[in-house]
Amino acid sequence: MLFLLAFLFSVPSTSAAIVGDLNCTTYNGTAFVYANTATICSNALSDTACNALYPTAPAGGPLPAPGTDAARPTNCYTSKTTTPAPVDKDMKTAAINQCAKTCGYCCQSAPYSCPNAQYPSMNCASITNSQCLDPNWRTVIAANCPAACGLCNTGGCVDAVVDCANDVTICNSVGMQDFVNKYCQRTCGRCPSTTAANSGGTGGSCSRFITDSSANCKAWSGNGFCSNTFYTTAQRKAYCATTCRIC
Repeated sequence: MLFLLAFLFSVPSTSAAIVGDLNCTTYNGTAFVYANTATICSNALSDTACNALYPTAPAGGPLPAPGTDAARPTNCYTSKTTTPAPVDKDMKTAAINQCAKTCGYCCQSAPYSCPNAQYPSMNCASITNSQCLDPNWRTVIAANCPAACGLCNTGGCVDAVVDCANDVTICNSVGMQDFVNKYCQRTCGRCPSTTAANSGGTGGSCSRFITDSSANCKAWSGNGFCSNTFYTTAQRKAYCATTCRIC
């Protein structure tokens, strides 16, 4: 472990423009800058530990931040000193798993690494962190732009209030049922099931299903297209009747 730390500290970094690995960046017309999702997550390790493991140079230099072009710490992705340096997949994977925020790799961590809906009802690139936490936006974002808020692999089933899981006793509390049914669907298991969402001319009684009209149905289904009530049965049937099991 001490050898690993010594190795990491020995790798030089730079405060120049982003080079080597442009993931989680966007081009603003003059330079590549970090996207909103580059640092939207939390580090698995403490920020102090990540800042020590992945230092910037000179000491105290800027870390990745949305809209800026300060180079990410070099040892987030390589052990080479050439510019641009080749990406070392093992080093990058370790950085994503441990210190994704410090290295500007949040968009490549599992909760943020999935396709958004092909035809979302909003601009996924413009979604802010405050919207990700807003009860009025979360369920809509989960169905349309899950990668923007770290809602991948939820199937569109999310808590509208982010701290529901802090006290799961509310799931069975008398007088709280209207609240949890609306705001704590994932924690309390109140999301509409695929079967329920597809009832009425749907389900296992069909002998055959209409062929999907879109090649993206598998991905959409994983993002909640077949179960989230944001979409109508008519929309599911028009695009993904077979995948969603709609007669």
